[in-house]
Amino acid sequence: MGEPPKPPPLRRNRDFQLLWAGEAVSVLGSRVSAIAYPLLVLALTGSPAKAGIVGFAGTIPYVLTPLAAGVLVDRFSLRRLLVAADLGRGAALATVVAALAVGEPPLAQLVVVAFVEGALFILSGTAQTAVVPRVVPTEQLPTALSQNEARERGAYLAGQPLGGVLFDVGRVVPFLFDALTYVVSLVTVLLIRTDLDGERERAGASVRAEVLEGIAWLWRQRFLRAAALLVSASNALFTALVLVLIVRAGDAGASASAIGIMVGLGGLGGLLGSFVAPPFQRRFAGRTIVVGANWVWALLLPLMLLTGNPYLLGAVFGAMAFVGPLWNVVLGAYTYALVPAGLLGRVTSAETLLAYGAMPLGSLGAGFLLESLGDAGALAVLAVAMLAVALAASAAPAIRRAPKTVEQARAG
Repeated sequence: MGEPPKPPPLRRNRDFQLLWAGEAVSVLGSRVSAIAYPLLVLALTGSPAKAGIVGFAGTIPYVLTPLAAGVLVDRFSLRRLLVAADLGRGAALATVVAALAVGEPPLAQLVVVAFVEGALFILSGTAQTAVVPRVVPTEQLPTALSQNEARERGAYLAGQPLGGVLFDVGRVVPFLFDALTYVVSLVTVLLIRTDLDGERERAGASVRAEVLEGIAWLWRQRFLRAAALLVSASNALFTALVLVLIVRAGDAGASASAIGIMVGLGGLGGLLGSFVAPPFQRRFAGRTIVVGANWVWALLLPLMLLTGNPYLLGAVFGAMAFVGPLWNVVLGAYTYALVPAGLLGRVTSAETLLAYGAMPLGSLGAGFLLESLGDAGALAVLAVAMLAVALAASAAPAIRRAPKTVEQARAG
């Protein structure tokens, strides 16, 4: 018998392209409002601490909601969950648009909307992770992960500068733009033809038992567990870094547009990194990429102490962001290779909890570091912390002894 025909390339995979495009548009909108939130709070209150509180509200769902999201994804219709997430986020943004149209939204409203957006982002992202292997053949998953990374980084690149420009046009504009992107995402989800649920096993165990099953499975995978913990630390530091850079550039006299470009350069670095992620994933051991990424960040972050120029800060930030996709593609490929399909939602949500659970502390801590130490002092603290993470990555036995390739991980 001859070999089975090769699947068509991803560019001709209609459902993957719809999924990719819808998420690209919604992520672009999220990036636009992500830069608009701190700019709005700083414009209304002048308080970095209050901007940090709103950032905290937007990231605390990374702690509170992943495990519940994983159970929902493994139990219920993926299409319906994606639709519900888009509808909920669009409605939440619409309340900010309405408040800005008639006056100034109270800080409490911004906190609530940021929380709702963050919670539904977790639900949508967990569902998307489970959808990808349903519309993409197994052999094309690393390429699909790389393209998803390019989408995220491209949206980051375009969204941050666009958010600054739209905020200069009018405070309401970036939030209106973000709300409309969820309408586009909703339409693309409805147009996907593939049965996104297939023959799924209906849950018989309690929610608590299912949650614990996913956590226990991840905890037994030493490499995935250690990598998620390292991501947790670096994500908290990057979350703090963004607010510190915004304040540092603002204190140097940068406009909102310049600040948007500065943060957007991180997207450019990440976009370039996503293009080289597949060959890196094939040629280098996963543990080499994990350790190397942490050292790149540790060596580059102190350079930000040398300047307040937004474009120079953005250039260093972009160089740091370049290695992020390499890490993400490796971790995603190992996850798809190792996790049983029936556990994917719960294990992914447990990874999310570990990987992103410290982000709220990054937002909150950055605000108070800025008020107590100033931007230079806050940067120095982050640089020392990043060095500690790099040392931990180098010393961790679970990282040093990890399987060199995805194939070795799957085989044994």
